[in-house]
Amino acid sequence: MLSKKIRNFLLFGVIAALFLAVGYWNISPERFLDRPVAQVDDGAIDYYATNAYSVQFLPDGKVQYEMTSDKVEHLKASEVTLLTNPDLNLYRGTEFPWHVTSKRGEVNPDGTEVELIDSVRVARTDAQNRDTIITSSRMTVFPQKQYAQTEQDVRIDGAGGVSTGK
Repeated sequence: MLSKKIRNFLLFGVIAALFLAVGYWNISPERFLDRPVAQVDDGAIDYYATNAYSVQFLPDGKVQYEMTSDKVEHLKASEVTLLTNPDLNLYRGTEFPWHVTSKRGEVNPDGTEVELIDSVRVARTDAQNRDTIITSSRMTVFPQKQYAQTEQDVRIDGAGGVSTGK
Protein backbone atom coordinates (compact mmCIF):
# COMPACT_ATOMS: atom_id res chain seq x y z
CA MET A 1 0.00 0.00 0.00
CA LEU A 2 1.17 3.56 -0.81
CA SER A 3 2.17 5.86 1.94
CA LYS A 4 -0.09 8.70 2.92
CA LYS A 5 2.33 11.34 1.52
CA ILE A 6 2.39 9.72 -1.90
CA ARG A 7 -1.40 9.34 -2.00
CA ASN A 8 -1.87 13.04 -1.14
CA PHE A 9 0.75 14.00 -3.73
CA LEU A 10 -0.97 11.94 -6.43
CA LEU A 11 -4.40 13.29 -5.47
CA PHE A 12 -3.21 16.91 -5.68
CA GLY A 13 -1.33 16.11 -8.91
CA VAL A 14 -4.53 14.74 -10.52
CA ILE A 15 -6.52 17.80 -9.38
CA ALA A 16 -3.82 20.15 -10.74
CA ALA A 17 -3.74 18.26 -14.05
CA LEU A 18 -7.54 18.53 -14.24
CA PHE A 19 -7.39 22.30 -13.71
CA LEU A 20 -4.66 22.65 -16.35
CA ALA A 21 -6.70 20.64 -18.85
CA VAL A 22 -9.84 22.71 -18.28
CA GLY A 23 -7.82 25.91 -18.56
CA TYR A 24 -6.15 24.76 -21.78
CA TRP A 25 -9.42 23.84 -23.47
CA ASN A 26 -11.05 27.04 -22.25
CA ILE A 27 -8.43 29.17 -24.05
CA SER A 28 -9.45 29.59 -27.66
CA PRO A 29 -7.06 30.83 -30.37
CA GLU A 30 -9.48 33.67 -31.22
CA ARG A 31 -8.53 35.37 -27.98
CA PHE A 32 -5.05 36.03 -29.35
CA LEU A 33 -6.16 37.46 -32.70
CA ASP A 34 -6.32 41.21 -33.26
CA ARG A 35 -9.79 42.48 -32.61
CA PRO A 36 -11.10 45.40 -34.66
CA VAL A 37 -10.94 48.70 -32.83
CA ALA A 38 -14.33 49.97 -31.73
CA GLN A 39 -15.56 52.78 -33.96
CA VAL A 40 -15.90 56.18 -32.30
CA ASP A 41 -18.68 58.48 -33.41
CA ASP A 42 -16.84 61.60 -34.59
CA GLY A 43 -20.08 63.58 -34.42
CA ALA A 44 -20.25 62.90 -30.73
CA ILE A 45 -19.81 65.56 -28.09
CA ASP A 46 -16.45 65.15 -26.39
CA TYR A 47 -17.12 67.66 -23.60
CA TYR A 48 -19.79 70.06 -22.43
CA ALA A 49 -20.53 72.66 -19.77
CA THR A 50 -23.74 73.96 -18.28
CA ASN A 51 -24.30 77.55 -17.12
CA ALA A 52 -21.08 78.59 -18.86
CA TYR A 53 -19.55 82.05 -18.42
CA SER A 54 -16.68 83.51 -20.43
CA VAL A 55 -14.92 86.90 -20.41
CA GLN A 56 -12.49 88.21 -23.06
CA PHE A 57 -10.27 91.21 -22.35
CA LEU A 58 -8.65 93.73 -24.70
CA PRO A 59 -4.86 94.26 -24.57
CA ASP A 60 -5.39 97.43 -22.47
CA GLY A 61 -7.31 95.41 -19.84
CA LYS A 62 -10.80 96.59 -20.71
CA VAL A 63 -13.53 94.01 -21.22
CA GLN A 64 -14.05 93.09 -24.87
CA TYR A 65 -17.03 90.80 -24.25
CA GLU A 66 -18.82 88.70 -21.67
CA MET A 67 -20.76 85.63 -22.69
CA THR A 68 -23.07 83.29 -20.81
CA SER A 69 -24.83 80.23 -22.17
CA ASP A 70 -27.19 77.66 -20.66
CA LYS A 71 -25.20 74.86 -22.27
CA VAL A 72 -21.97 74.63 -24.28
CA GLU A 73 -21.21 71.43 -26.24
CA HIS A 74 -18.00 70.74 -28.17
CA LEU A 75 -18.13 68.46 -31.23
CA LYS A 76 -15.03 66.29 -31.53
CA ALA A 77 -14.92 65.84 -35.32
CA SER A 78 -15.53 69.41 -36.46
CA GLU A 79 -14.17 71.24 -33.37
CA VAL A 80 -17.36 73.38 -33.51
CA THR A 81 -18.86 74.52 -30.22
CA LEU A 82 -22.66 74.57 -29.90
CA LEU A 83 -24.33 77.13 -27.63
CA THR A 84 -27.80 77.00 -26.11
CA ASN A 85 -29.34 80.41 -25.31
CA PRO A 86 -26.14 82.41 -25.74
CA ASP A 87 -26.15 85.88 -24.16
CA LEU A 88 -23.27 88.12 -25.21
CA ASN A 89 -22.35 91.65 -24.08
CA LEU A 90 -19.91 93.18 -26.59
CA TYR A 91 -18.25 96.11 -24.84
CA ARG A 92 -15.72 97.00 -27.51
CA GLY A 93 -13.80 98.92 -24.85
CA THR A 94 -16.75 101.21 -24.08
CA GLU A 95 -19.18 101.33 -21.18
CA PHE A 96 -22.23 100.91 -23.46
CA PRO A 97 -22.23 97.30 -24.67
CA TRP A 98 -24.11 95.69 -27.50
CA HIS A 99 -26.34 93.03 -25.92
CA VAL A 100 -26.62 90.03 -28.29
CA THR A 101 -28.94 87.06 -27.66
CA SER A 102 -30.35 84.10 -29.60
CA LYS A 103 -31.79 80.64 -29.02
CA ARG A 104 -28.80 78.75 -30.43
CA GLY A 105 -25.28 79.46 -31.58
CA GLU A 106 -22.28 77.81 -33.22
CA VAL A 107 -18.69 78.91 -32.65
CA ASN A 108 -16.08 77.96 -35.26
CA PRO A 109 -12.92 76.10 -34.11
CA ASP A 110 -10.73 79.18 -33.65
CA GLY A 111 -13.47 81.35 -32.10
CA THR A 112 -13.38 84.06 -34.75
CA GLU A 113 -17.02 83.54 -35.86
CA VAL A 114 -20.18 83.00 -33.85
CA GLU A 115 -23.22 81.97 -35.89
CA LEU A 116 -26.37 82.97 -34.03
CA ILE A 117 -29.50 81.01 -34.95
CA ASP A 118 -33.20 81.66 -34.20
CA SER A 119 -34.59 84.80 -32.57
CA VAL A 120 -31.42 86.85 -32.85
CA ARG A 121 -31.63 90.16 -30.99
CA VAL A 122 -28.93 92.84 -30.84
CA ALA A 123 -29.67 95.80 -28.57
CA ARG A 124 -27.78 98.84 -27.36
CA THR A 125 -28.53 101.97 -25.37
CA ASP A 126 -26.15 104.83 -26.13
CA ALA A 127 -24.92 107.69 -23.93
CA GLN A 128 -28.01 109.80 -24.79
CA ASN A 129 -30.26 106.90 -23.58
CA ARG A 130 -31.42 106.07 -27.13
CA ASP A 131 -32.20 102.42 -27.83
CA THR A 132 -31.24 100.56 -30.98
CA ILE A 133 -32.64 97.06 -31.46
CA ILE A 134 -31.73 94.81 -34.40
CA THR A 135 -33.64 91.54 -34.87
CA SER A 136 -33.15 88.73 -37.39
CA SER A 137 -33.52 84.97 -37.68
CA ARG A 138 -29.79 84.39 -38.17
CA MET A 139 -26.60 86.44 -37.81
CA THR A 140 -22.84 85.92 -37.89
CA VAL A 141 -20.84 87.82 -35.25
CA PHE A 142 -17.09 88.37 -35.53
CA PRO A 143 -16.08 89.23 -31.92
CA GLN A 144 -12.44 90.15 -32.64
CA LYS A 145 -13.47 92.43 -35.53
CA GLN A 146 -16.42 93.83 -33.55
CA TYR A 147 -18.64 93.25 -36.54
CA ALA A 148 -21.82 91.34 -37.40
CA GLN A 149 -23.55 90.47 -40.66
CA THR A 150 -26.53 88.55 -41.99
CA GLU A 151 -28.18 87.65 -45.27
CA GLN A 152 -31.58 87.21 -43.61
CA ASP A 153 -34.35 89.76 -43.17
CA VAL A 154 -33.48 92.39 -40.59
CA ARG A 155 -35.51 94.84 -38.55
CA ILE A 156 -33.79 97.84 -36.98
CA ASP A 157 -35.70 99.81 -34.35
CA GLY A 158 -33.83 103.02 -33.68
CA ALA A 159 -34.37 106.49 -32.30
CA GLY A 160 -35.34 107.77 -35.74
CA GLY A 161 -37.85 105.03 -36.58
CA VAL A 162 -37.96 101.50 -37.95
CA SER A 163 -36.02 100.11 -40.91
CA THR A 164 -36.36 96.69 -42.50
CA GLY A 165 -34.32 95.02 -45.18
CA LYS A 166 -31.93 92.28 -46.12
